[in-house]
Amino acid sequence: MYSVTKPSLNPHSDETVPPLHSHMTPENIKDIQARGQALWKSIYNPFDEKLYSKLGESHPNLPVHILNNEYGSLLSDPEPNMPHVKIGRVLTSILAVACLRAQTGVGPQVTSHVFGLRKAFEDGSASSEESVEGGEWLASNDGSVWLLESVDRLVEAIGQGGTTFAPGFKAKL
Repeated sequence: MYSVTKPSLNPHSDETVPPLHSHMTPENIKDIQARGQALWKSIYNPFDEKLYSKLGESHPNLPVHILNNEYGSLLSDPEPNMPHVKIGRVLTSILAVACLRAQTGVGPQVTSHVFGLRKAFEDGSASSEESVEGGEWLASNDGSVWLLESVDRLVEAIGQGGTTFAPGFKAKL
């Protein structure tokens, strides 16, 4: 069920590889929603419900889309029976901070994910996964500043002073 035909130059090839993603189905939607809710709460608690409501003020489907598709399908670890590597809560937060910081113009989201990284160690979710070397330090004040400044240096070097998302803007956080 979780394999797809491998793209090949040989049209007669029947090799299969693990899927790049799984689709939401009636059989897996509840699990995806539960993973999304758990990750969302872990990152944003105690403001998770308030933020959910705030997003709903922009559009009633926005929080549903974000929890199910972003947090459930994309950011949470895949279903246990899928043959993918688990990224885990800590690396997911580090990646979110780095990507959002590089994007610029999304300071509140960067701040939320910096605090989400810290919460991974505070709420114990970091201890339930494979240890990330330096993860606890990155969740500290010094580590978070280093992470943000490192991304800023990369953006400066690659983007020549800005990003493709918001050219010319400098991060204010």
